[in-house]
Amino acid sequence: MASIFSNVSRVKVGPATETADLRRRVKEDTHPNKVDLGAGAYRTDEGKPWVLPMVKTVEVQMAADMTLNHEYLPVAGLPAFRTAASALILGKDNPAILENRLEGIQVQGGTGGVRLAAEFLKRNFGSDIVYVSKPTWGNHKTVFIHAGFSQIKEYRYWDAKNLGVDFEGLKEDLQKAQEGACVILHAVAHNPTGNDPTMDQWSQIADIIGARKLFPLFDCAYQGFAGGDLEADAQVVRYFVKRGFELFIAQSFSKNFGLYNERVGNLCIVTKTPDVIPQIRSQMEIIARTMWSTTSHHGARVVATILGNPAYFEEWKAQVATMANRIKEMRQMMFNKLRQKKVPGSWNHILQQIGMFSFTGLTPDQSRVMVEKHHVYMLLNGRINMAGLTTKNVDYVVDAIQDAISSHPTPSA
Repeated sequence: MASIFSNVSRVKVGPATETADLRRRVKEDTHPNKVDLGAGAYRTDEGKPWVLPMVKTVEVQMAADMTLNHEYLPVAGLPAFRTAASALILGKDNPAILENRLEGIQVQGGTGGVRLAAEFLKRNFGSDIVYVSKPTWGNHKTVFIHAGFSQIKEYRYWDAKNLGVDFEGLKEDLQKAQEGACVILHAVAHNPTGNDPTMDQWSQIADIIGARKLFPLFDCAYQGFAGGDLEADAQVVRYFVKRGFELFIAQSFSKNFGLYNERVGNLCIVTKTPDVIPQIRSQMEIIARTMWSTTSHHGARVVATILGNPAYFEEWKAQVATMANRIKEMRQMMFNKLRQKKVPGSWNHILQQIGMFSFTGLTPDQSRVMVEKHHVYMLLNGRINMAGLTTKNVDYVVDAIQDAISSHPTPSA
């Protein structure tokens, strides 16, 4: 008897995402020199995942705590986590917190935060247009499409010729944006380019967003990863709050706590007045109830415990700095090797970029050579994860880049 699912007009095989396909290929590849620069996760210099020591300490304590149980959390999530997460991004003395103009909703990672924000805007305001940077994180467009947005528009961001932010193009596109639309902004360490606007440029962006009455949704997945400074990495969001914007911030704790599979996130909501918070929270809870019912406890408890204990917090900050510093060291080492080996092109942008990712400037053809010939796995748009580089594989990667450029030279090379 045939299955009802066998009718291809009803259930078709969906296309695999590029990142998922890369993960599969890396896992299946037996080449002794393979290098995974596609995965968006921190790796040690041995190329291994790292469980932060402070996270492990808290997990051991939780395992021994006989008072903990497995009851459902409230729909909005663990209160201690929501409070601590919001204070981390805004600063505990932020007027939005002191004046009760803030709410935090625990979500399923940064993706869950973006999706909850999109669903809320669609259901409660009839929003239909969102602007994303070109390029942006691969899931931004898809999340908003599935939330019912019919118009996914792009604003220019990457200047492929000068290997930096196309600020004039960015401004021009936002100045033409549909009034009242949502605009996704990367809070720090832009994914995939690793290039952020300067604070002066952010001021101009804020002016345009205010003039066009756009609604800012900040995606904050890398607080602490830009330079190891949590406060510095929050300055853009805090600036917008200081300017009086109402906004959403989708926070992820996958990277800075290494809690990738725990899906720990917080959607931080900042308003102008406290009286609208109960309505917003109730509508957020209705949406969350239909998508994931309630969130999980373990990862949120880990984060809340560390952020709530001054001694733990200081140790954790040092461990975040350890990750950030290793990434910066690999940037410098890769830059030095590229120069030493006289690889064609200008590589100053490698040092100017920040955070986990780097937009190398390699073309799709050159990236294919990296993957197909050298088993150096990366996205075709040229993005690599700097944490995938190690002192043992950086020479191999640089040699592969040299070969890729030699076989497919670019006009600037």
